[in-house]
Amino acid sequence: MAHARRRPRWAVLSAVATTLADMAVNTTPEAPLPVGEVSRLIGGWIERLGAVWVEGQITQLSRRPGAGVVFLTLRDPSYDISVSVTCYRQVFDAVADVVSEGARVVVLAKPEWYAPRGQLSLRAAEIRPVGVGELLARLEQLKKALAREGLFALERKKPLPFLPQLIGLVCGRASAAERDVLENARHRWPAVRFEVRNVAVQGVHAVPQVVQAVKELDALGDVDVIIVARGGGSVEDLLPFSDEQLIRTVAQCRTPVVSAIGHEPDNPLLDHVADVRASTPTDAAKKVVPDVGEEYERVRLLRDRARRCVAALLDREERGLAHALARPSIQDPYRMIDVRADQVADLLDRARRCLRHQLDRADSELSHTHARVVALSPAATLKRGYAVLQKADGHAVRDPGEVTAGEALRARVCEGEFSVRVDT
Repeated sequence: MAHARRRPRWAVLSAVATTLADMAVNTTPEAPLPVGEVSRLIGGWIERLGAVWVEGQITQLSRRPGAGVVFLTLRDPSYDISVSVTCYRQVFDAVADVVSEGARVVVLAKPEWYAPRGQLSLRAAEIRPVGVGELLARLEQLKKALAREGLFALERKKPLPFLPQLIGLVCGRASAAERDVLENARHRWPAVRFEVRNVAVQGVHAVPQVVQAVKELDALGDVDVIIVARGGGSVEDLLPFSDEQLIRTVAQCRTPVVSAIGHEPDNPLLDHVADVRASTPTDAAKKVVPDVGEEYERVRLLRDRARRCVAALLDREERGLAHALARPSIQDPYRMIDVRADQVADLLDRARRCLRHQLDRADSELSHTHARVVALSPAATLKRGYAVLQKADGHAVRDPGEVTAGEALRARVCEGEFSVRVDT
């Protein structure tokens, strides 16, 4: 690493002392320098120092929303000395995911002197985490690159089978992780079967062996799910499970993969690409294998619930049927017919009476009309012995002057008619 090649602290301090000695100013009690001039000279000396690599611990960190500058306080625990550091936000954002208060960092900074206050500060151009922090920074960069490729996307994750018949297990030989997975899984579902691949889980051989084991299990058609398990350890111990080759291998698996690496706080990159993340190997067994007792209890509860639902439905329908049977129309269905029959009979009698009354009145009116017609008819006059004389054209003779001697007339009487001739 770059900071491993830094010069020893004593060498740096010696070089600074030599530089300051070269820039010494001769003064006497009779010819002292003003404070402002001293401050200006210090600023000039510091300007000549140039950019330096500084190591320390971040004790204060201030990132104001919207501000383009981040303020730090860098402390040297050995000498109990602190110095203010400022940097642009983009400089700090490059390591913001792995650097926080309390972290040790190496900073490339240029010293700055604020003459009005006589205050020294550093303007940082680059920040690097020290030790594990640098390792975490590289892992964070790899994580972001893989995420941009979509390897961690939720839509590509495959669901676990409800009841796997054969489980592939990748773990260390005779490890506690293997024991936890096998014992917990068989305790939950005794009929479950395992295809175990024992591999190195740390060191230089870990990555190729784990990758080969995952590929072999994925190629077996009977394997329903693959568990990659390992106990806890340091960041360096868990580093193989953040290897890019392993991540891409798991991403290409057609079989669902469960990551069970370390303890709850551990978070290798395998957790992000796996279809399911388990906090521990024991948790992996619980997530992959259903508990037979819990399933029996769930079935019993569902059966009781179904029985209660059916019983409630039958009770409701029975009450509805009893309510329907209690209605008068159901208990005595002919009662309504009898009532309607009486009403129909009454209406029929009323209609007959009305019709008879109408006929009687019409008959009476017809008789009166007939009597008036008969009384006014010429036939009634003819019955009394009168006759009507008509000319040949049917014109009735009303005046003797209308006829001439010898003219033939027709005489109409009550019982018929006959011809007559006028004498004079």
